[in-house]
Amino acid sequence: MTKGQSAASLADVSLTVHAPAKINLILRILDRRPDLYHNLWSLMHTVALEDDLRMRVTPFRCGIRLTCDMEGLATDHTNLISKAAAAVLEQARVSVGVEIELQKRIPTGAGLGGGSSDAAATILGLNRLLKLGWSTAKMQEVGHALGSDVAFFLFAPSAIVSGRGETVRPITVDGPRWIVLVKPAFGVETKWAYQELAATRTEIRPLSADHLEIDRRNHVTWRELSTAAENDFEKPVFAKHPLLKQIKRTLVNLGAQFALLSGSGATVFGLFDMESVARRAADQIAQDSKVKIFVVSTCSEHLRTSLTSESQGMVG
Repeated sequence: MTKGQSAASLADVSLTVHAPAKINLILRILDRRPDLYHNLWSLMHTVALEDDLRMRVTPFRCGIRLTCDMEGLATDHTNLISKAAAAVLEQARVSVGVEIELQKRIPTGAGLGGGSSDAAATILGLNRLLKLGWSTAKMQEVGHALGSDVAFFLFAPSAIVSGRGETVRPITVDGPRWIVLVKPAFGVETKWAYQELAATRTEIRPLSADHLEIDRRNHVTWRELSTAAENDFEKPVFAKHPLLKQIKRTLVNLGAQFALLSGSGATVFGLFDMESVARRAADQIAQDSKVKIFVVSTCSEHLRTSLTSESQGMVG
């Protein structure tokens, strides 16, 4: 990226990637691996609560510059976005600068995969901006080194994820639904949740018959998921934070088809057939000012991007 005309053209273009949150419709934590991570089996689905990443390449200056509108969020080399950008540049053997502006809407410490989604969006965006031509498999390889959930977002909107997160198989879930996300003021640290799960459970249950059947399928209905939905983290996390169990019960009482902890928490979500019922439930729960509530639809497409000319507006 040092040739005059092509380098200059890169500087004139910015790309925005819309990075969605995810929910775990099923999350099973299985045996511990030789690398000390756990095998997992999960059915994940993206929802329309999105961070926006606007990125631009600066061909005549090296380094990664990340800015964010959320106060207190680290924007140095420890942020997954910065790590993802550095990994792409290293793998591509490209010496350019990268500027990324993050509009943060997905809460942190929420079990919604915001950091992983942002990392996947960075890989996808730079692949397009730098015209690398990487396949999804190549982007997945880069993403997996950054975190267990990153690869999923490259295959979204819905997929079965297994192993340590490296095995991702897209699956179709029947039709759109409305999701009420309820995030309390506190977060749950993933490392703590794994430790607590390991310390408190007496056995590792194999996948149920329902889960094995879903694992063989390319398509599943919401009715089937309503009976198969579960999250192994609920027992230890609810024991520590009984408010989350109360929120789950309230969502079901207000008409949710089912409700579940997402990831290791702290967000609990309820799934609704109708937007009007979802919004009524959210309004009722919102009387408790100590929680954040989002009413969103399930996503139906992959990561969305928009390419913009700095001087001419939308070009692709």
